Amino acid sequence: MRLIWIGLLFAPLASPCMAETVATDWPAEKCAVYEAAWNQSLDAFGSDEMNFAFLAGNENFIASGCSEAGEICPRSEQELEIANALSLAMINAGAASTFLPFHCPQPESAADGWSGPGL
Repeated sequence: MRLIWIGLLFAPLASPCMAETVATDWPAEKCAVYEAAWNQSLDAFGSDEMNFAFLAGNENFIASGCSEAGEICPRSEQELEIANALSLAMINAGAASTFLPFHCPQPESAADGWSGPGL
């Protein structure tokens, strides 16, 4: 009986067809989760203080199948709440933080671009 359970646990790993199916569906699954979380976040937090760039950036990211790198920077408190909710939803779904489209430009440093230790 024990061997049957072990076989059932590892059988999916031995099938290259199943592994390929999972790998090719994962980007689409992540995007579907992101889209659902985006819609839920809009319902929960609203869009009163939302900048058009934040709204359009998320809509464009979803429309691209979540395949284009995002340059979305949450600026208002509401945008930050939504970005945090989306981040948690994606991490809970098993997506890495590199999937997320959020990126804020870094301000110029007073040390000619040095941003290492000591600043």
